[in-house]
Amino acid sequence: MDCGLKLFRVLKISFRTRFCFYYCYNKIMKHVELSYTKDLMPTLGLGTWQAPSDVIESTVYKALDLGYRHIDTAFNYNNEESIGRALKKWIDDGKGTRTDLFVTTKEMELCQREGLIRNLGLSNFNEEQIRKISKSSTIKPQVLQVELHAYFQQQGLRKFCTDNDIVVTAYAPLGSPGAKDHFVTKYNYSPDTFPDLLNLPPVKEIADKHGRTPAQILLNFLVQQKVVVIPKSTSEHRLRENMNIYDFELSAPEMDLLKKLDKGESGRIFNFLFWKGVEKHPEYPFHIEKIDSSKDKH
Repeated sequence: MDCGLKLFRVLKISFRTRFCFYYCYNKIMKHVELSYTKDLMPTLGLGTWQAPSDVIESTVYKALDLGYRHIDTAFNYNNEESIGRALKKWIDDGKGTRTDLFVTTKEMELCQREGLIRNLGLSNFNEEQIRKISKSSTIKPQVLQVELHAYFQQQGLRKFCTDNDIVVTAYAPLGSPGAKDHFVTKYNYSPDTFPDLLNLPPVKEIADKHGRTPAQILLNFLVQQKVVVIPKSTSEHRLRENMNIYDFELSAPEMDLLKKLDKGESGRIFNFLFWKGVEKHPEYPFHIEKIDSSKDKH
């Protein structure tokens, strides 16, 4: 892989967590401290998958102005250049520096040794695969990004990560409602694949009690368990709303109520079966007892 340094292709994620705080635009942002470099990784990031290039540039700039300091991206999102332009403009405008930011993408050990990135992480790996790569690498995995939300809480994998000083980042923390039309139209997913987590009675009940939105409850639920979340939005209103999750806490009974929503493996949305035959690959990471073409999610 070309390790050419670009502003938007720098990975800053690492080991052991402890929660820290800093004030940003009169809000308290929670972080996880990463023991490998002692970097502070914001527990709230901006997801950018499926955001068009002509929209994401202005969205990222606005998010940075609002106080976001963690941007998630990947090569196959096809918008990294726009994100890079937004970051460069924000820095050139004198509003911050590169060291203020976490931009997560996928790189390799060589890039870290050459000083092009700070830390390394994984995405969509299972426990066995993490063990395997840990044994064969000199730089151990420091973060794992996986699908994680109220219906799919991945308790076992999260415990493994905690025991091995790996930070867990949740993609689709709200159940990815914005991806529904895309997957139904392009990949013939069943509409039922995408759960309406925002309208679940327990979530709405807790939201009403706290005077918050259901999205804020679902994000707080994960952040309160020291999980990093990267909800995607291009709406300034929702960008602000998603940030406003640090000045309240859910009670133990409320946390227990939300934990009971977990459906285990049946709660998974993204099994990547839209790539025909992917489940036959020896490194396919998800457990599927039986592939039934009439019931799978592609």
